Amino acid sequence: MTDLALVRRASIADAAASRVPSEMASSLVPLDALDIAQWRKLSERAIEPNGYYLADWMLAVNGSAPGRTGAGALAVWHNASPQHLAGLMPAVSLWRAFKIPLPALASAHPYGTLCTPLIERERAETAAAGLLQAARGAGAHALILRETSLEGEAMRALREVALRNGLHPRVIQSHRRAELDATADAETLLRDALGRKKLKELRRQRHRLEELGAVWLAVARAPREVASATETFLKLEASGWKARRGTALIQTAGDAAFIRRATVALAEQGSCEIVTLHAGETPLAAGIVLRQGTRAFFFKLGVDERFAKFSPGVQLTLELTRHLCADPQIASADSTASPDHPMINPIWRGRLAIGDVLIPLRRNDPVVPAIHAALVARQTLRGLGRRAISLLRQQC
Repeated sequence: MTDLALVRRASIADAAASRVPSEMASSLVPLDALDIAQWRKLSERAIEPNGYYLADWMLAVNGSAPGRTGAGALAVWHNASPQHLAGLMPAVSLWRAFKIPLPALASAHPYGTLCTPLIERERAETAAAGLLQAARGAGAHALILRETSLEGEAMRALREVALRNGLHPRVIQSHRRAELDATADAETLLRDALGRKKLKELRRQRHRLEELGAVWLAVARAPREVASATETFLKLEASGWKARRGTALIQTAGDAAFIRRATVALAEQGSCEIVTLHAGETPLAAGIVLRQGTRAFFFKLGVDERFAKFSPGVQLTLELTRHLCADPQIASADSTASPDHPMINPIWRGRLAIGDVLIPLRRNDPVVPAIHAALVARQTLRGLGRRAISLLRQQC
């Protein structure tokens, strides 16, 4: 079974059950065959933003990130003059996504933990129907949206289309992660979140850092600045536990190539900035932030662990919070962190619902229960594995 062409089994009755209006066309195509200009315009028109499905980010991932290359895309075009892209979901086979040998397609993973598809705002339900039809036309019996926003407008459109056609989406797993309301006053938000005692301790740590020089935040936006800041980020990320675990981006050539390409390309579009906290001339911590519309996405954080007792990652996050809250263009920020993240959860107190959703593509399809059961079994085994590892760490 290939990633781009599942066995075509859709019957005429299946296709008629969710026919796409004549002004729309949909298909499964190679990701790098898409018109990048149309892709960028779709991101601007999307009913719900996703920084990790921006064209320059996803194409960089698809170009070199190990295990994430060779993805396809479910694509929907509006047959206007000129024709334009109205819906997009990067996709791979269920075998590629989860090593499950059943006929389904899943969201292609963009390295960041958000796979919400891009759906045009003005034609949301029509574009959503087109995405389902593209998956059906490729021979898939189900579409798996992994790590998608469960309460957002894109999921609402997909759910409405599915239910209208007698197809009932099923949530495989869900969780809530930290989110920032950037419309709030930063100082009030931080005081309410952390309390005066914790903020006093953080100020004491900052004063200790000031013994090295003035503590200040650099924000790189121009492509050349971002290219230089990316190198600083990569060095900081590889200076501590991530390098010891072998997961720092710079330790894998394909990952390093992807992040260098993506950050600069997005900076050229005004969609990426890198924030770096300094003490004098010494970089203490750096973070990559993607931007789409009124939303920001906090990708990764790298810190110099020589200064760990002064909480450089927390200090950077406090400054990033102030920076985002002061930006009139940003209304919210997705931490894209794990649901139990010990650093950012106490600071960004908003919560965003994220989960994996199975959407059947045919009514009463006997294959779908097998797909659902396989996904639930996988999720259960992963949960048991995580608990076992946690217990072993506690005993060591």
